[in-house]
Amino acid sequence: MTNPEQRVTRYGIGELFGQNLEGLSPGDIRELGCAALASKKPRPCRFRGSSCNKAGGVCTLRLYEKSGDAAIPCSEDLVTICPSRFLEDGTAFSWVARELLHDASPVVLSELPFLVAKTGKKEKAVGKIDNVLVAPKVERLSWCALEVQAVYFSGKAMKSDFELMASWHKGGIPFPTQQRRPDFRSSGPKRLMPQLQIKVPTISRWGKKTAVVVDLPFWNSLGEMTEVDNVSNCDIAWFVVNYKKDSETNQFTLREHSLHLTTLDKAVQGLTGGVPTSLAAFEEDIRKRLDATLQ
Repeated sequence: MTNPEQRVTRYGIGELFGQNLEGLSPGDIRELGCAALASKKPRPCRFRGSSCNKAGGVCTLRLYEKSGDAAIPCSEDLVTICPSRFLEDGTAFSWVARELLHDASPVVLSELPFLVAKTGKKEKAVGKIDNVLVAPKVERLSWCALEVQAVYFSGKAMKSDFELMASWHKGGIPFPTQQRRPDFRSSGPKRLMPQLQIKVPTISRWGKKTAVVVDLPFWNSLGEMTEVDNVSNCDIAWFVVNYKKDSETNQFTLREHSLHLTTLDKAVQGLTGGVPTSLAAFEEDIRKRLDATLQ
């Protein structure tokens, strides 16, 4: 029997089409729900400066507690699930360039070919760097690579939440209809780590740095990384951002949080989230499993 006092929590939509759901009227909630269901109709994205390019328009997730049919935010921590969310006001680009290029107003170049496959006499780009930041108006070319990593989520699609929002007439935020969670393991070891292992060695040999922008929940999900004390000694500079709610606009704003400098091998350890067990412990587990199987 379920304890009536037991807390029920779920991750749900934090921002939809750039709008913080907290504090919106039922009419605003319905309008956003209908817009999410009509995902083929272009809608402006305040972070891209153009139309939203993400199906459904969900920018971030947030943890909520159930209160009747409504949801109460458990904290102000947002989990970024759309990479475009990191583009707000160019804050992240400016921060990276200030630290790595000593220039806070970089030129941003997107999707530059990095890996090239040769077929006969022809070359075809088979891998690209997300962004390259270039210091303008300097005699010697000065640049750094930049990767941004949002978080995937596991669980059913958001359509049922959009449908509930589209018919919402009560106060507050509708409680999420399904159990979902940020999938940090798929986002880190399975997606980001291979990208870094492919790109960083070459970029480092060229004498350049790789910046990675992630949010605070993503960073906190990683294992411990040994850091170096100076940019000149790092392969990767981790720029960790978080979000703070503006009391006047009711919108969340991207903020600089912390900078971490690591080598590639230490980054891989952190992304893996653990160290190998001992041979003795591993073989003891084999024996236990083997005994159980043979019984």
